[in-house]
Amino acid sequence: MKNRKLKLIISLTLVLAASCDEPETVVTNIVHADGSVTRRIEMKNTENKFDVSKLQVPFDSTWIIRDSLEISENGDTTWVKRAEKLFASVEDINREYMADSGANKDISRHSEFRKRFKWFNNEYNFSEVIDKKMKYGYPVADFLNPEELQWFYSPDNLNDKKKNGPDSLKFRAFSDTMDKKLEKWYLKNIVSEWIGEFTILTKGKADNNVTQEALKQREDEFVKIVGKNIDQFDSLWSNGTLLREFMGEANALKYKTEADSAANVAAERFWVSYKPYTVRTVMPGKLTGTNGYIDSAGILLWPVDSDYFLTEQYRMQAESKIPNKWAWIVSGLFLLFVFTGIILKKKRKG
Repeated sequence: MKNRKLKLIISLTLVLAASCDEPETVVTNIVHADGSVTRRIEMKNTENKFDVSKLQVPFDSTWIIRDSLEISENGDTTWVKRAEKLFASVEDINREYMADSGANKDISRHSEFRKRFKWFNNEYNFSEVIDKKMKYGYPVADFLNPEELQWFYSPDNLNDKKKNGPDSLKFRAFSDTMDKKLEKWYLKNIVSEWIGEFTILTKGKADNNVTQEALKQREDEFVKIVGKNIDQFDSLWSNGTLLREFMGEANALKYKTEADSAANVAAERFWVSYKPYTVRTVMPGKLTGTNGYIDSAGILLWPVDSDYFLTEQYRMQAESKIPNKWAWIVSGLFLLFVFTGIILKKKRKG
């Protein structure tokens, strides 16, 4: 998925690709019944470098921090930094997100917690939420079927295991088909974003044939034009060839400045400057629902990839419950009292 997107954005040559030297990071949220959260961050790197500007998740000197060096059987060294902090509420976590100065500081993230009393049980709901980046994009579900969607949201290691397993040919072909569908999704999104921004910049001065309604009617045509010319996109856009195909000679000259500005905005939103990581969550009581994955160790987790929040809010949600033993006891005693009363009443009548 990432390779297709990278190839597309390099062809567009509108933004720079992100670096790949960020540490491998796992964030674990241990949610407590009172709404407090113990948050643990584990980062692994081949070098003892954990620059603040490259960290995916914020933490500071108020955390308990431990550094260690791990050596594998093959002699490979891995530097590990672990940080832990107890937050009194999700509001405290959200304040950390707002103050983030790391690699993902431009990504809007927050946590949510809700507790509900249901007499026999206390129900808990915890979510990590990332807001979408594109304003005018399409849901990926419009392009993928349910089986492909499951693959899309699955952790990379699970998909790689299938591609290298007994049915490798089947899953590699499946993955290739998905990549082609995703490339269409990428193209449709960036064209849609360009149309949305262009019509804002030209609002009130655009001719009838370059209004938002007129351009949206030709959106699929624009997608085909961009896809067909993707390898020469930069030169064809710079010399005005593509813009003339979009809106004609006169309009291409008249609105070139607005078209270029809209293209830059669309590209910036499309290519999310983001460092991926994994989120794990431990809920109080018994887990009753989630949209995450349970790994081989029984741990609830979510991969966090920029494609997941490109056009839709990405919500990592878990639900659980803890039985109220006192409620069961009280209810049992109440029923016993009622039945005893009924039996005594019948005896008196007899």
